[in-house]
Amino acid sequence: MLIPLRPGELPRLIPAVATGPQFNACNGTPRTLLQRVLISVIVGVISLLVSQTLAFRSQFAPILLVVGVVALLYVLWGPIIEAGRRNATLRRYPAAAIFEGQVADLFTREVVEDTREQADRSGRLQTVENRRTWLTLELEDEDGYLGRVRFPMDKKHQQIRRGMVVRTLVLSDRKDFSRVAALTDAWLPQLKLWVGDYPYLLRPAFEELCLRRLR
Repeated sequence: MLIPLRPGELPRLIPAVATGPQFNACNGTPRTLLQRVLISVIVGVISLLVSQTLAFRSQFAPILLVVGVVALLYVLWGPIIEAGRRNATLRRYPAAAIFEGQVADLFTREVVEDTREQADRSGRLQTVENRRTWLTLELEDEDGYLGRVRFPMDKKHQQIRRGMVVRTLVLSDRKDFSRVAALTDAWLPQLKLWVGDYPYLLRPAFEELCLRRLR
């Protein structure tokens, strides 16, 4: 079942500016966060020191001062820009609709999320892979297969079963939805559980919209 959104509903469901959950999702792994902090501190401190050194001798000192402050705030604005970019990729589609169907199938897969090199007992470098189990849900309705939603698996996801009702937002570049371009995170109302690898939707707003449009 596809219920097309009305004009103005998509921007209310997928914001242009990052929400709190989206900011947290774009922070990345602890390793990525540490790299961002190091870049921020190194670039920021160097720019501020140079600007102070050139304060009375160069017209570029104020520019370097601004660069230093911006760099120090990179830890904050980096995830905000990334979230805005991801939101914009879905907001640009001309057609969006609420999908209500069911979980046709589900399966797990081991995904390599990070690799690093470390020395073994003999001092030789070896590559260590950080693996995580991801769960994939295949969605369908009475018209057939729609698509997949993938996300890192947690204990709460063990309750998901085939045949459960699932709701998500479908994006397409065609008004007749003959081709599905993207799916957002999904809502399983029977479990009151949200799933997905990134929280595109303003979830309370989507739940409320489903209650009004799926009666």
